[in-house]
Amino acid sequence: MSHTDTFGGFRQIQRHDGLFKEQVHDAYKMKGKLPEPTVCPQCGAVFHEGRWQWRQAPTNAHKETCPACHRIHDHYPAGFLTLKGEFFQSHRDEIMHLVHNQEKHERVEHPLKRIMAVEEKDGITTVTTTDIHLARGMGEALHRAYQGELLFHYSPEQNLLRVSWKH
Repeated sequence: MSHTDTFGGFRQIQRHDGLFKEQVHDAYKMKGKLPEPTVCPQCGAVFHEGRWQWRQAPTNAHKETCPACHRIHDHYPAGFLTLKGEFFQSHRDEIMHLVHNQEKHERVEHPLKRIMAVEEKDGITTVTTTDIHLARGMGEALHRAYQGELLFHYSPEQNLLRVSWKH
Protein backbone atom coordinates (compact mmCIF):
# COMPACT_ATOMS: atom_id res chain seq x y z
CA MET A 1 0.00 0.00 0.00
CA SER A 2 1.47 3.38 -0.92
CA HIS A 3 1.72 6.31 1.44
CA THR A 4 -0.94 8.18 -0.51
CA ASP A 5 -3.78 5.71 0.12
CA THR A 6 -6.35 7.13 2.50
CA PHE A 7 -8.12 5.69 5.51
CA GLY A 8 -11.15 7.77 6.45
CA GLY A 9 -9.39 11.09 5.92
CA PHE A 10 -6.07 9.82 7.24
CA ARG A 11 -3.04 9.16 5.07
CA GLN A 12 -0.84 6.16 5.74
CA ILE A 13 2.73 7.41 5.75
CA GLN A 14 6.17 5.93 6.10
CA ARG A 15 7.97 6.35 9.42
CA HIS A 16 10.51 8.82 8.08
CA ASP A 17 8.13 10.74 5.83
CA GLY A 18 8.45 14.50 6.26
CA LEU A 19 4.74 14.88 7.00
CA PHE A 20 5.36 14.78 10.73
CA LYS A 21 6.25 18.45 10.51
CA GLU A 22 3.09 20.25 11.50
CA GLN A 23 1.81 21.75 8.27
CA VAL A 24 -1.46 23.26 9.45
CA HIS A 25 -2.54 25.77 12.01
CA ASP A 26 -2.88 24.09 15.39
CA ALA A 27 -5.54 25.73 17.56
CA TYR A 28 -3.56 24.64 20.63
CA LYS A 29 -0.38 26.47 19.63
CA MET A 30 0.04 29.91 21.12
CA LYS A 31 -1.14 32.76 18.95
CA GLY A 32 1.68 35.26 19.03
CA LYS A 33 4.34 35.62 21.69
CA LEU A 34 3.50 35.18 25.33
CA PRO A 35 4.90 37.66 27.83
CA GLU A 36 7.96 36.22 29.53
CA PRO A 37 7.93 34.66 31.96
CA THR A 38 4.49 33.02 31.80
CA VAL A 39 3.54 30.13 34.08
CA CYS A 40 0.84 27.52 33.51
CA PRO A 41 -1.37 27.51 36.62
CA GLN A 42 -2.26 23.82 36.09
CA CYS A 43 1.13 22.12 35.64
CA GLY A 44 3.65 24.81 36.60
CA ALA A 45 5.54 24.81 33.27
CA VAL A 46 7.13 28.17 32.49
CA PHE A 47 7.28 29.87 29.10
CA HIS A 48 10.80 31.31 28.99
CA GLU A 49 13.16 32.12 26.11
CA GLY A 50 10.47 31.26 23.57
CA ARG A 51 9.50 27.80 24.81
CA TRP A 52 7.79 25.94 27.64
CA GLN A 53 10.24 24.60 30.24
CA TRP A 54 10.30 23.07 33.69
CA ARG A 55 11.76 25.76 35.92
CA GLN A 56 10.89 27.90 38.91
CA ALA A 57 8.46 30.67 38.00
CA PRO A 58 9.02 34.12 39.46
CA THR A 59 6.18 35.39 41.67
CA ASN A 60 5.30 38.11 39.13
CA ALA A 61 4.96 35.69 36.17
CA HIS A 62 2.02 36.09 33.82
CA LYS A 63 -0.45 33.18 34.05
CA GLU A 64 -1.64 31.31 30.95
CA THR A 65 -2.68 27.69 30.46
CA CYS A 66 -0.08 25.82 28.41
CA PRO A 67 -1.16 24.00 25.21
CA ALA A 68 -0.80 20.55 26.84
CA CYS A 69 -3.06 21.42 29.78
CA HIS A 70 -5.48 23.06 27.33
CA ARG A 71 -5.68 19.81 25.31
CA ILE A 72 -6.12 17.75 28.49
CA HIS A 73 -8.90 20.04 29.70
CA ASP A 74 -10.68 19.81 26.32
CA HIS A 75 -10.11 16.01 26.01
CA TYR A 76 -8.62 16.68 22.56
CA PRO A 77 -5.54 14.49 21.95
CA ALA A 78 -3.03 15.14 19.17
CA GLY A 79 -1.73 11.58 19.14
CA PHE A 80 -3.22 8.12 19.50
CA LEU A 81 -1.10 5.01 20.04
CA THR A 82 -3.04 1.76 19.64
CA LEU A 83 -1.45 -1.43 20.98
CA LYS A 84 -2.71 -4.92 20.23
CA GLY A 85 -1.77 -8.49 19.46
CA GLU A 86 -0.94 -11.72 21.26
CA PHE A 87 2.65 -10.67 22.00
CA PHE A 88 1.39 -7.38 23.43
CA GLN A 89 -1.12 -9.16 25.66
CA SER A 90 1.48 -11.60 27.01
CA HIS A 91 4.08 -8.83 27.61
CA ARG A 92 1.69 -5.99 28.44
CA ASP A 93 3.32 -4.80 31.69
CA GLU A 94 6.80 -4.68 30.15
CA ILE A 95 5.53 -2.89 27.02
CA MET A 96 3.51 -0.32 28.99
CA HIS A 97 6.59 0.31 31.13
CA LEU A 98 8.50 1.17 27.95
CA VAL A 99 5.68 3.49 26.80
CA HIS A 100 5.63 5.35 30.13
CA ASN A 101 9.45 5.58 30.20
CA GLN A 102 9.40 7.12 26.72
CA GLU A 103 6.99 9.79 27.98
CA LYS A 104 9.10 10.46 31.10
CA HIS A 105 12.23 10.81 28.95
CA GLU A 106 10.56 13.27 26.55
CA ARG A 107 8.74 15.22 29.23
CA VAL A 108 11.97 16.15 31.04
CA GLU A 109 12.93 18.54 28.22
CA HIS A 110 9.52 19.03 26.61
CA PRO A 111 6.72 19.80 29.09
CA LEU A 112 4.12 19.78 26.31
CA LYS A 113 4.70 16.08 25.50
CA ARG A 114 2.43 14.13 27.83
CA ILE A 115 0.26 11.05 28.04
CA MET A 116 -3.35 12.10 28.46
CA ALA A 117 -5.00 8.72 29.10
CA VAL A 118 -4.57 4.97 28.76
CA GLU A 119 -7.75 3.09 27.89
CA GLU A 120 -8.40 -0.65 27.55
CA LYS A 121 -11.19 -2.11 25.44
CA ASP A 122 -11.62 -5.55 23.87
CA GLY A 123 -7.92 -6.47 24.13
CA ILE A 124 -6.78 -3.17 22.63
CA THR A 125 -4.94 -0.50 24.61
CA THR A 126 -5.09 3.10 23.40
CA VAL A 127 -2.69 5.74 24.71
CA THR A 128 -3.63 9.34 23.94
CA THR A 129 -1.01 12.09 23.92
CA THR A 130 -0.85 15.87 23.84
CA ASP A 131 1.70 15.83 21.04
CA ILE A 132 1.97 13.96 17.72
CA HIS A 133 5.73 13.55 18.11
CA LEU A 134 5.34 11.75 21.45
CA ALA A 135 2.93 9.20 19.92
CA ARG A 136 5.37 8.70 17.03
CA GLY A 137 8.33 8.29 19.39
CA MET A 138 6.50 5.72 21.49
CA GLY A 139 5.60 3.69 18.40
CA GLU A 140 9.16 3.82 17.12
CA ALA A 141 10.55 2.79 20.53
CA LEU A 142 8.21 -0.22 20.58
CA HIS A 143 9.21 -1.20 17.05
CA ARG A 144 12.94 -0.92 17.89
CA ALA A 145 12.53 -3.03 21.02
CA TYR A 146 10.06 -5.67 19.82
CA GLN A 147 9.64 -5.31 16.02
CA GLY A 148 6.02 -6.07 15.08
CA GLU A 149 3.84 -4.10 12.67
CA LEU A 150 3.97 -0.31 12.99
CA LEU A 151 1.65 1.96 11.01
CA PHE A 152 1.21 5.73 11.02
CA HIS A 153 -1.87 7.60 9.81
CA TYR A 154 -1.54 11.39 9.80
CA SER A 155 -4.38 13.82 9.23
CA PRO A 156 -2.81 17.18 8.34
CA GLU A 157 -6.21 18.92 8.44
CA GLN A 158 -6.59 18.02 12.12
CA ASN A 159 -2.88 17.89 13.04
CA LEU A 160 -3.65 14.41 14.37
CA LEU A 161 -1.47 11.29 14.29
CA ARG A 162 -2.72 7.74 14.80
CA VAL A 163 0.00 5.18 15.47
CA SER A 164 -0.85 1.49 15.48
CA TRP A 165 1.52 -1.17 16.82
CA LYS A 166 0.59 -4.84 16.58
CA HIS A 167 2.63 -7.83 17.64
